[in-house]
Amino acid sequence: MPLVRIDVDASTSAEVQQKLSDIIYDAMTSIAKVPANDKFMIVSTHAPGDLVYPKEGYLGISYTSGIVFIQITWNAGRTTDVKKAFYRKIADDVHEKTGIRKQDVWISLVDVSPENWSFGNGEMQYAPK
Repeated sequence: MPLVRIDVDASTSAEVQQKLSDIIYDAMTSIAKVPANDKFMIVSTHAPGDLVYPKEGYLGISYTSGIVFIQITWNAGRTTDVKKAFYRKIADDVHEKTGIRKQDVWISLVDVSPENWSFGNGEMQYAPK
């Protein structure tokens, strides 16, 4: 049920874009227990200057033009500990497999109710019983 949006600078190679997608999907299935094959993602590239972030940093974290914005909309209900482990796995794996700085891995989770999804056919697959 997740919808993942990954926003990167246009200079990000197709190979790195694919690795980002794979890393996030692995964390979703291994840490957040998202079902297999539930991989709906949008990767968008942006021209220089289109990704806006505080040049002076925020909360003690400094950012570069290599920042990766990751937004995941998924069903509510995961614990804080699961979310912390999820964030950590993504940042660690992105750094290890792409060289992108952990500081530049920016993640936002949007928790929604199951009835907020239609996977096609104009149906509410997770309709309340």
